[in-house]
Amino acid sequence: MTTKYLLSDERIPRHWYNIIPDLPTAPAPVLHPGTHQPVKPEDLAPLFPLALIEQEMSLQREVPIPEEVRAALARWRPSPLFRAHALEKALGTRSHIYYKYEGVSPAGSHKPNTAVAQAYYNAKAGVRRLATETGAGQWGSSIAFAGQLFGLAVTVYMVKVSYEQKPYRRSLMRTWGAEVFASPSEQTNTGRGILAKDPGSNGSLGIAISEAVEDAATHEDTKYALGSVLNHVCMHQTVIGLEAQEQMKLAGEYPDVVIGCHGGGSNFAGIAFPFARDKMHGKPVRLLAAEPTSCPTLTRGVYAFDYGDTAKMSPVVKMHTLGHDFMPPGIHAGGLRYHGASPLVSQLLHAGLMEAVAFPQRACFEAAVLFARTEGILPAPESSHAIKAALEEARKADEEGRERVILFNLSGHGHFDLGAYDQYLAGRLEDYEYPREAIERSMAGLPKVDIA
Repeated sequence: MTTKYLLSDERIPRHWYNIIPDLPTAPAPVLHPGTHQPVKPEDLAPLFPLALIEQEMSLQREVPIPEEVRAALARWRPSPLFRAHALEKALGTRSHIYYKYEGVSPAGSHKPNTAVAQAYYNAKAGVRRLATETGAGQWGSSIAFAGQLFGLAVTVYMVKVSYEQKPYRRSLMRTWGAEVFASPSEQTNTGRGILAKDPGSNGSLGIAISEAVEDAATHEDTKYALGSVLNHVCMHQTVIGLEAQEQMKLAGEYPDVVIGCHGGGSNFAGIAFPFARDKMHGKPVRLLAAEPTSCPTLTRGVYAFDYGDTAKMSPVVKMHTLGHDFMPPGIHAGGLRYHGASPLVSQLLHAGLMEAVAFPQRACFEAAVLFARTEGILPAPESSHAIKAALEEARKADEEGRERVILFNLSGHGHFDLGAYDQYLAGRLEDYEYPREAIERSMAGLPKVDIA
């Protein structure tokens, strides 16, 4: 009985998969935040090095991974694929459950897959410092780690509620040399303006993005790094799904459903996009994104043009959104507290090529504890949404008298989230259902765009 499926270092993918050439229709244009006209490469130059701008706009299906990046990835890749035999036994299910485990990376999540690529391209372009935001700290710690690999200084604006909930994540960032500020902060005009209106603000990813973008745009030696949402970020993460496809061949099976948790879209894209290519070529595979009911971007948001940040400094993209001024509750899955979604993930959902479901946080923690007690890995709160979705898929299959092959991305471990587990085990966690009226208020602030 095989439990884990491993690939040698030589099997690290040599190309990232760019889904854009395979989409049924071309993506909507990215718009300048000031003019609402399609952006040109030079418009993005204050934020990103040319190589990443080219990747963001690329129509090339396979983009070569530089050998320096593959060498950095080899510190933890290929990551293992596990068959969840103990979990299946506990459920009494006939279904086969597999998980791709990204918690083996130095930062304990999938985020270094793109962090090392972004740090490499910035260092090659002569950039001295990166400014970025982080929700739960997984991205912040990943870019701090990558900055050390390639000799870059890193400044992280960490959403205040997570800054306070997860002190050891910021300790990890600082250990790797990054400076970390609770966002909203006193470091930027954006942060000072928000604190003047609301001194007790919990912060949001939208606010933290605004601070990081302002920082990068006002310092010539600094560029901006983003851990999710954008095309090049999603593309860098496809190493996950590309490896998983090879490992599922070793297992002699092909998934009926592929699942990832969803915040901005990077981890879902990483596991799902290579299988989406299969789906668009006729494979009967379902793609399922799992998000929190407190931040229901895909399940209750609208598909519209919106800003990526609260201060309206980042480009306007067409995506599923709850509104750029949306303020989510302070759930412990901090990496999923984003008002928008990747334009590419949004396009897949709009085209009916994937599905989305939302769960409350207590049900997700219940699933995470079951997983920890059977499989032995403590999941990050974000990953617990994918686990919950996998359990529901197995239960539905059993009710239908079917055997289903289920693959999900276990995007990171929860070793820095034990405070959240303490609260769950003590019965102190609350569930949040974001009210429709609040979403409608946010919708009123969407930009007026004349492009269909």
